[in-house]
Amino acid sequence: MDATIRILLVDDEQSVLRAFRHCLEAAGHRVAAATDAAQAESLVQHEVFDLCFLDLRLGDVSGLDLLPKLKQAAPWMKVIMVTGHSSIDSALDAMRAGAADYLVKPCTNEQLRQAASKQILVRRMEQRLEALEGDNETAYIDEMDSRNPAMCKVQQTLRQVADTDVTVLILGESGTGKGVSARAIHQCSPRAKGNFVTVSCPSLSAELLESDLFGHRKGAFTGATENKLGRVDQAEGGTLFLDEVGDVPLALQPKLLRFIQDREYERVGDPTTHRANVRIVAATNHNLPEMVKQGRFREDLLYRLNVIALHMPSLRERSEDLQMLAERFLLRFARSYRRPARGFSKAALDAIQRYPWPGNIRELQNVIERAVILCPNQEVDVNLLSIPGTKAPDARPVIGEPLSLDEVERAHIRGVLAISSSLDAAAHTLGIDVSTLYRKRKQYAL
Repeated sequence: MDATIRILLVDDEQSVLRAFRHCLEAAGHRVAAATDAAQAESLVQHEVFDLCFLDLRLGDVSGLDLLPKLKQAAPWMKVIMVTGHSSIDSALDAMRAGAADYLVKPCTNEQLRQAASKQILVRRMEQRLEALEGDNETAYIDEMDSRNPAMCKVQQTLRQVADTDVTVLILGESGTGKGVSARAIHQCSPRAKGNFVTVSCPSLSAELLESDLFGHRKGAFTGATENKLGRVDQAEGGTLFLDEVGDVPLALQPKLLRFIQDREYERVGDPTTHRANVRIVAATNHNLPEMVKQGRFREDLLYRLNVIALHMPSLRERSEDLQMLAERFLLRFARSYRRPARGFSKAALDAIQRYPWPGNIRELQNVIERAVILCPNQEVDVNLLSIPGTKAPDARPVIGEPLSLDEVERAHIRGVLAISSSLDAAAHTLGIDVSTLYRKRKQYAL
């Protein structure tokens, strides 16, 4: 266990406090104790705690009444409700109100340590995910947090495999957060101090993808004017993320199989065999077993990739998370763009809840970001949401309306971007090259 974990004990029985403190301090944790609600509130306001054991009954005060106050003061703090046999129903009520777990008294030292260990693992992951918020892509914790059972299962499996070097295959539709999960695995692993390097498999031909992945020697092909290290070299000691691995050209799959199997490879034009010290995480939105049947993907490569599989649920399967995600994205974009929006109208929330979100989290972010930018006051109303079934300024045009071609093109490009996994994928759908798409995004301020 981590010696920096800070634990607060709240109980009005001194004997319980002494026993809990002795057990947890022996495990290397920093422990503080409070015997009543006022003392607990004061401690939480002046110190930072990762975990709290809260007694259900504190003299005349109920732990159920204190719980929301503690969570408001320290929303990151995990709270374990401590209860007697006769009040387990109340403990379950506390979990519905925000407690992370409950513990029944009397308990053994091992039960206490196990309860603490479980929540400490969760808190460690959250701390590492929080550190990613400064990254230039997304605030990952927003997308990983969930009340959905399928997503919680993903999180549990992620925690179990993160500290190993096992190959992980992340499956799911575009926009469900596969890249986010891959980064979370890296950040929660012993390789966290190493690089996290992404290889976008659909973006290049077999020859260029091989060079991008393994590197090449000067003169290996036309345009190879200097020696170049590949993504594998950049990821040395860290994690290599094969994004959309189902799109790896069939001609390159034998070399990829050998690399995953033996961690050995040769740079293009260089006969020297190199060994790599990298962890491999891959993701795809394709049905790989079906591709194997069609002869488009090697069966042995699938077996090598599919050691541990994470199945990312679509956003329409996470209906209980929609409001939470939308509100978090709203606050993030309002802060980033310095806009006044602070919440949604009931009509807006209803529209968000009804829409199936084919572009998943990526589409939700796109819609909320646009609404926040355009919102002139604190409440985002339904007319600012650019989703089907809502009326919005600059909404998707109807063919035949008195609109210019530029207006139609702008709306279409924005819609395709919202449901595409990458700029390359959007350009492919639109039938234009990526450089043209970049120019049009700048032209239309998308």
